[in-house]
Amino acid sequence: MKKRTGVLLSLALAAGTLLSACGKDEGEKSTGGGKKDAFKVAMVTDTGGVDDKSFNQSAWEGLQKFGKDNDLKKGTDFKYLQSSSASDYAPNLNSLVREKFDLVYGIGFLMAQDIQKVAKQQPNGHLALVDMVVPEKNVASITFKENEGSFLVGLIAGMQTKTNKVGFVGGVDSELIKKFENGFKAGVKTANPKAEIFVQYAGDFNKAEKGQAIANTFYGKGADIIYHAAGGTGKGVFTEAKNRAKNGEKVWVIGVDRDQHEEGMPEDVTLTSMVKRVDKAVEQVSKDTMDGKFPGGKVVEFGLNEDGVGIAPHKDNVTKEALAKVDEYKKKIQDGSLVVPKTDKEFKKFEADMKK
Repeated sequence: MKKRTGVLLSLALAAGTLLSACGKDEGEKSTGGGKKDAFKVAMVTDTGGVDDKSFNQSAWEGLQKFGKDNDLKKGTDFKYLQSSSASDYAPNLNSLVREKFDLVYGIGFLMAQDIQKVAKQQPNGHLALVDMVVPEKNVASITFKENEGSFLVGLIAGMQTKTNKVGFVGGVDSELIKKFENGFKAGVKTANPKAEIFVQYAGDFNKAEKGQAIANTFYGKGADIIYHAAGGTGKGVFTEAKNRAKNGEKVWVIGVDRDQHEEGMPEDVTLTSMVKRVDKAVEQVSKDTMDGKFPGGKVVEFGLNEDGVGIAPHKDNVTKEALAKVDEYKKKIQDGSLVVPKTDKEFKKFEADMKK
């Protein structure tokens, strides 16, 4: 009798151990837990779409690389949902959280309110927002020092303009895009204090025709270099530059977010691009979350020191003198001896200090 009781007790303990192990696996799957084969990650694009040759595409490239490096299956373990309009943001985010993805990205600051709403509705979900801070404990806020990278391409524009006139085309007038604008203007003025800078916002990140119209105005006023921070709207800037190049006019475009050299072909109108490593940020935060280190409630910032911004590797159209100037000022920014302005107010002070 004692022997039988001992056997039954042993079986009960074994069953309990097995059930406990199963419970642990389920828990790991819901949070990542560092298990590659259990980890699922997804992203929601803004209206620019995953093939915008810019911001969304860079994020998707980062997610694809992460998936490949960790043997994840596309469509099941990692995927994206594309948004046709702003009304798609919340449903898309909610859908992915309900599908038990361990990490869900919202790509772009325009999703901030929806990310915050979904974070409160789904307190057990892990969300990440690119380009805006959302103060929720289950949201990782990913930001960049776009002003630093924009300063570097501004130096190039200031040194290589032949007309002493350059332009900046922004998407939506916002705190984020102001960092691009003011960093660029500071770089231009540092290299060429006499340069005139035209600035206009399209009010949209997905209207190529508006970007083309603004570029037509700027080039018509004598600008020979235009820097855009306008997502899909920036495609129109390239279209205008290529049309003019076909007629023998020498004008340039400075791309944004990823190396946009190909966007300027076959007329070769891309001077350089301000590379914003959204891909690298997505990879890093995905890896941290998979390893059980989800940075919820924190701001993860990428600047020059983190190799999060910079100029594109394609440098054939940039002069040696301009590249030397970029290297010189890159060191100053990295060691803290130069602080690049982010806002209109900071730029005015920066410009005033230059004149002293």
